[in-house]
Amino acid sequence: MNSQSHQFIQSLQDGRNVWINGTKIDVTTDENFIGTLRTISGLFNMIDDPLMRNLVSYPSPKTKKFVHSAFLVPHSYGDLLQRRIAFETWSQTTDGVMSRLSDYARSRLTGWYASREDYKKFDAHFPHKMKAYYEEARDKNLFLSVVQRDPQINRANQSFKDINDLGLLRITKKTSDGVFLSGAKMIGTAAPYSNDLIVYPLTNLKEEQKSIAHMLIVAANSPGLHMVCRESFAANQIKKADSPLSTRYDEMDALLIFDDVFVPWERVLLYDNPDALLQIKLNPASNGLAYHQAIVRLLTKLEFVTAIACEVAEAIGADVYLHVQEKIGELLIQVETIRALLIASEREGKLDQYQTFIPNFTYIETARNLGTKYYPRAIELLQLIGAGGFIQIPSSVQDFQSPLSDLLKKYYKGANLDAERRTKLFKLAWDLVGSPLGSRHELYERFYAGDPIRNIANQYNNYDKKRFKQMLEKHLDD
Repeated sequence: MNSQSHQFIQSLQDGRNVWINGTKIDVTTDENFIGTLRTISGLFNMIDDPLMRNLVSYPSPKTKKFVHSAFLVPHSYGDLLQRRIAFETWSQTTDGVMSRLSDYARSRLTGWYASREDYKKFDAHFPHKMKAYYEEARDKNLFLSVVQRDPQINRANQSFKDINDLGLLRITKKTSDGVFLSGAKMIGTAAPYSNDLIVYPLTNLKEEQKSIAHMLIVAANSPGLHMVCRESFAANQIKKADSPLSTRYDEMDALLIFDDVFVPWERVLLYDNPDALLQIKLNPASNGLAYHQAIVRLLTKLEFVTAIACEVAEAIGADVYLHVQEKIGELLIQVETIRALLIASEREGKLDQYQTFIPNFTYIETARNLGTKYYPRAIELLQLIGAGGFIQIPSSVQDFQSPLSDLLKKYYKGANLDAERRTKLFKLAWDLVGSPLGSRHELYERFYAGDPIRNIANQYNNYDKKRFKQMLEKHLDD
């Protein structure tokens, strides 16, 4: 085992409280987690591989050891492309299916670090704390996750009068050494695999709600922090050929329960300050760099769906039909639209006041908002192309070793490939369109960036519409 993955796995054997099926488990040995852990370990190993190292990493300016390029502060167009290559390499290795491989959270942290001086007006210690943590996370190649959302206890209650009943994460006590937290957060995607959690509220808060207006770095093994996992999609999936995605790419989501969790002051970045929290969430560098990674991954994921759709259509001889060609054409339009927006965002990027080269967020935002509609539609198109063929497949690829193998090979074959290969193809497709993992991903792509209606409305609200008004002046001013 190479050093990067060995260190990563060892870091998870830290006494963390991960719960599944009513039992506290060790994520490094439990059957529900080892497939995904093996995938993540392979990604970490790329830094140790001389043939892959330059694709995914760069030398730390402090230690000179190679660290992931998500930590690279881009000062030029070339630097931004270097970051994209790293994201593409990880995304293509995992088919765009793993959405929280830490490069998103690392990018958020890098953006905040690059513009840390903006926040000393809220807390004079913020720049120093952010710099110290960024360098620690970078040079230790820490796996990070961002956790923002509040539990869905009563969404109709917007008064926040009873924070405790709503389960909102709050600071309950301050001491000379740090603060204590109680409450809960969802959805902790990849939290069981994370070293640290970057925790802050997604909701815009008022002054009277300042007890929940905090931004903290919480160690995943903090006493009193419990990660309650959803059902595993990888459980009992022994044969990768039958569930090739679920067995490798189930990142796991968890409800994080904070039961009097202590956080030292050096990890309390902001607290009791709704205005500061609003500004940190709107930070252009953090948003631009993080969603740049998200769009790279979205592009790979749409390409993956398109690749499956093309292969399925050819396998059953449906690619000769006009309506199937039209459906695949729509998938290709999705891919090329997102690719064009990604390229445009990079080409029209600009340096900010701190000399950080940030992609043009208008294109990033457009691609992100299209993605909430594109991915569910892509899955629908794939379902329409494969139709009943996704249901009528053998229970396992192992069936071809049964006494019925000769008959199965006759009746499960495709137009251009043998029965076993066709079965593997359709099982791969089913894992994306019909399995619990597939359903989770459709839901995720709709909502991972927040309320899609609000996001699209915000694109209207924030857009500079002066140019549109000027286009009409010659007609309206005469």
